[in-house]
Amino acid sequence: MSNFKVEGNIIDITKRNIFFGEVEVDRGKIKSITKISDQREGFPFISPGFIDSHVHIESSMLIPSEFARLAVVHGTVSTISDPHEIANVCGMEGVEFMIENGNTVPFKFNFGAPSCVPATIFETAGAELNHDDVKALLERPEIKYLSEMMNFPGVLYKDEEVLKKIAAAHQLGKPVDGHAPGLRGDAVQQYIDAGISTDHECFTAEEALDKLQRGMKILIREGSAAKNFEALIDLLNDWPQMMMFCSDDKHPDSLVENHINQLCARAVAKGIDIFNILQAACINPILHYKLDVGSLQFNDPADFIILEDLKNFKVNQTYIDGLLLAENGKTVGDWVKHVKDQESVNHFDCSLKKEEDFVYPFTGQEEIPVIEALDGQLITNSLSAKPKILNNNIVSNLENDVLKMVVVNRYHDAPVAISFVKNFGLKHGAIASSVAHDSHNIIAVGADDKSICEAVNLVIKETGGVVALGNGKEEVLALPVAGLMSNQNGYRVAESYTSIDQFAKDLGSTLLAPFMTLSFMALLVIPHLKLSDKGLFDGDEFKFV
Repeated sequence: MSNFKVEGNIIDITKRNIFFGEVEVDRGKIKSITKISDQREGFPFISPGFIDSHVHIESSMLIPSEFARLAVVHGTVSTISDPHEIANVCGMEGVEFMIENGNTVPFKFNFGAPSCVPATIFETAGAELNHDDVKALLERPEIKYLSEMMNFPGVLYKDEEVLKKIAAAHQLGKPVDGHAPGLRGDAVQQYIDAGISTDHECFTAEEALDKLQRGMKILIREGSAAKNFEALIDLLNDWPQMMMFCSDDKHPDSLVENHINQLCARAVAKGIDIFNILQAACINPILHYKLDVGSLQFNDPADFIILEDLKNFKVNQTYIDGLLLAENGKTVGDWVKHVKDQESVNHFDCSLKKEEDFVYPFTGQEEIPVIEALDGQLITNSLSAKPKILNNNIVSNLENDVLKMVVVNRYHDAPVAISFVKNFGLKHGAIASSVAHDSHNIIAVGADDKSICEAVNLVIKETGGVVALGNGKEEVLALPVAGLMSNQNGYRVAESYTSIDQFAKDLGSTLLAPFMTLSFMALLVIPHLKLSDKGLFDGDEFKFV
């Protein structure tokens, strides 16, 4: 269908106007937009498509082509995608995989060059990208930006390698994404002055406002683990040109439910101006990242959506380059080419573990440091607790919900790192995952050493996956692509994930998303206390405890 017309209430976000009219599409571009009358009741709305302004596709546990299949149903036509996770596992080969697989579908992925591989020197990653590698990526036209500069201490202390990566992006006229949780005042000014233009890590309105006033663009993040929408959304009416929506990390079950469309609906319910909402959801990412995505203007690529209303944001149809890709909650046509035509990538080389590898000897300490996991947040608190002793070893304390947590190096055999964590709530068994930001070693938490060992070994046998076991039952979702993603149908992966997530809750976990929270317990660049494969780490002092 190279030439066609659609009729409805057309939203011109730039001119802040809605009118009834006709959009004519010819060979993938908008040939004309004709006003017929003022806005008409009872007709659907034609809007530019939604853009997720910062997402790690890998966190959906889906390869890009399957992520796209789920996302288009919700009116998403494009993403700003940081392939940082797979790069930490497989290096340049991983980034290449994401680009190639993304190219098999008519969805507009816009990948960045990962800036922090490895994320820190305090963990074992599977690869390293130096400034020459990053520059080579940035020179490619499909690489739109330098991905989040998580090494903010490196920026502040003028680390030579960090500054070369930033300089390479600036020389090529490409923006640099930020990652600066809690950074305020002079420190954040120095970070901005280094040429970093966005941040998606604000937890409070005060922090976001400080950054906005200094000229930094703020992304309102609402993912499966980190949820900052409520804290930040009221700023959108005052800063409509400076804000965008993103998910950062979205698990497959929640991607089946909704995407950026849900943030628009929630913003309307909060009384935010509709044009400000759509500016953030559709237009600002195009302008900031210089995207080849249409904004519903003459001669633009025909990337637009048909919305039932501007309250619930139910998406009736999604078009990309004039192709109808989704209609009434389902994708149209067999436009997903599966990964079986493409070589898969992975990096997994560790032996099966024994129960004694997870023993933590008691050496007379009166208190042990404990990571406090916070539901819906990436930050953790640092606590201390009286150890529970059994056979002269420190074990999980189910009564006080202080459970043993381990990180196992997946790239080579090494001693197991052991710590303790509060708020997972497990009463039986264990959960484990090879999705553990940022280096994606194996992370597990459990009620006893035997269960932890069994869960870790199931992940190793699958060369990646998420596992829950206990009460005589086990569930495994295999993730053979880099130990991060499945190459199966996205809806089936979502069903499997929903099942294993519920099983973790049946074992006692009280967390909204136990596996997502677990995956961030090794994320050293977010304060305050985390566990790497090398030991317990203080994210404030940037050193081991």
